[in-house]
Amino acid sequence: MAQHKNDTYGDIDARNEDDAGVQPTIPAATVVLLRDLPDDDGVEVLMLKKNSKITFGGMWVFPGGKIDAEDADPSGDAEATARRAAAREAEEEAALQLSPDDFVWFSHWTPPPGPQKRFATWFFAADTGGHTQDVEIDQGEIKDYAWIQPGQALKNHAAGEIDLAPPTWVTLYQLSLFPTAAAMVKKFQHHDARIYQTRVAKTASGDRAAMWAGDAGYEPWDATLDGPRHRLVMAEGGFVFEHDASHYGP
Repeated sequence: MAQHKNDTYGDIDARNEDDAGVQPTIPAATVVLLRDLPDDDGVEVLMLKKNSKITFGGMWVFPGGKIDAEDADPSGDAEATARRAAAREAEEEAALQLSPDDFVWFSHWTPPPGPQKRFATWFFAADTGGHTQDVEIDQGEIKDYAWIQPGQALKNHAAGEIDLAPPTWVTLYQLSLFPTAAAMVKKFQHHDARIYQTRVAKTASGDRAAMWAGDAGYEPWDATLDGPRHRLVMAEGGFVFEHDASHYGP
């Protein structure tokens, strides 16, 4: 049976930001780059493999990283700053020259309280329009890259061939529901960005579940409760997304 890391969300016993040992969040940003395959064969997304010796080591991620002081937008706007950071990271990690103005903000993820490094991350998307530049990696922080269809990335994860953090997994799931890059971006443009304040608890079967607003267990912090679902069950044999929300489809 395929094994999957499920420790990226740290100590599930923490409940509040001021609990002992809880790390403060670090502002970060990432950009999901999309391109259509020829002959209407679907969409690909750019993914990078992190060096195993750094944060999120060995995981496949989208270009991105910590927001630095140099990224600050002169207007002081937090979203504009995050856009600049995502563009800078794409250049540093993959040698891509991107305009932050082309990005569409579609989600923001905050990890649950815990002792691990906690990156509160802006997620942007951009349709490359098929005019993709050559990706170059330095074999330092990034060890490999791939243009891959979202559904295939999920299958590779289920087979234990790649490792994904929960926000990456859910984003890939969301992307897999759309036939074209333009359809994805249009959806994001016409809906408010989704805010994910994560809470983690154990299910009745003992698996960890990352829960978000709308899940019956979210407010009481109890993954054993019956009711509406908006969670990712991080079982050893593979992740399972349970949701009753319509916003994930086209």
